[in-house]
Amino acid sequence: MLTIKDIMKAKTHFDNNVVKETPLQYSEFLSKKFDADIYLKREDLQIVRSYKIRWAYNFISSLSDEEKKKWVVAASAWNHAQGVALSCNKLKIKWTIFMPTTTPNQKVRKTKKFGWEYIDIVLVWDNFDEAYENSIKFCKEKWAVFVHPFDTEKVIAGQWTIALEVLEQIWNKEIDYFLVPIWGGGLISWISTFVKSLSENTKVLWFEPVGSPDFYKSFKKWEIVSIDKVDVFADGVAVKTPWKKTFEIVKKNVDDIQLVEEWLIAKYLLDMIDDAWIILEPAGALSIAALEKVKDKIKWKTVVCILSGWNFDLTRLPEVKERALKYEWLKRYFIIKFPQRPGALKDFLSYLGKNDDIVFFEYVKKHSKPNGPALVGIETDKKENFKKLIENFDKNNVDYQDITDTSVFDMMVL
Repeated sequence: MLTIKDIMKAKTHFDNNVVKETPLQYSEFLSKKFDADIYLKREDLQIVRSYKIRWAYNFISSLSDEEKKKWVVAASAWNHAQGVALSCNKLKIKWTIFMPTTTPNQKVRKTKKFGWEYIDIVLVWDNFDEAYENSIKFCKEKWAVFVHPFDTEKVIAGQWTIALEVLEQIWNKEIDYFLVPIWGGGLISWISTFVKSLSENTKVLWFEPVGSPDFYKSFKKWEIVSIDKVDVFADGVAVKTPWKKTFEIVKKNVDDIQLVEEWLIAKYLLDMIDDAWIILEPAGALSIAALEKVKDKIKWKTVVCILSGWNFDLTRLPEVKERALKYEWLKRYFIIKFPQRPGALKDFLSYLGKNDDIVFFEYVKKHSKPNGPALVGIETDKKENFKKLIENFDKNNVDYQDITDTSVFDMMVL
């Protein structure tokens, strides 16, 4: 059983050029919005831009001289890979990382950058679970050392250092709520164990995206459930099956689990850029988006949100904005069947309000048909404007179909 001494020992392994003690930052923006005292544990400020460096470095630096001569093997689609890469680079250890072929190119490039000549990346299969299985097989063949993302004591001790820092940094206030994102269950398991041992009144809440609810479904059935398909928008927390060890701990210590819609994650990712100048990846913004789900519980309370990372490809910003606007009813897509006559487009424009803007228009003219279809994207500043617009469509007998939330939209626009 791990103790405080193990956690303190883990911190002694940390080199400030590799692992930082990140700040616990009071968020005036979020505190005012939710009428609470909200603090952000800024793990996005680590050198590898995520909290995964803590246990990777603690585990690898703790290897024996004989183990360091072997290859180190890991499986990851996300930030764990970069933590292992930097650790092996600093400690001059050769390693192999198995990553799904669906891993964003930005994360693959960053992993190579942190590892330099000490890394060998193998892109295999379509998801983490399959990459993990291949890494275990390779590890057995090569007699290599496997760095599990959350399932060994050295890894656990590295994870606990986050909670230790938070409690040291906010020693003069009692924390009412800890909001933590969940991937394989390591972070939430060990934070909940450590926090509950020192502060019984603190509630630990965990959150998953709607598109990857493996822990949520398992928690509701009280047994491990695998899901068939995951939405990789928040790729840092997209897993099909919970880990048995962490799942058992979660059942004992965590007070509640909820799902957060991807569009809500997208909204808060953009809000943090606009209002706080903090760039996060979708998984990193999960605990902030989760504030919306518990806003009635946290009023006038002290809340800590863990910002797990910002390994984010900025070319994805249009996708993020699209999700946020679409689900806030600030952007909609329509199939409009225009009468094939002069002035039809001019009539259509008269139905729009002064703040309605056409941001996409694709028209196919068919000479043998009385009507020609067009795909029209409209953006506005208030969702109420779409109610007025649709009323104008109906009043003027416009032949339209809103395809924003349909599979037709996915085929034609995305």
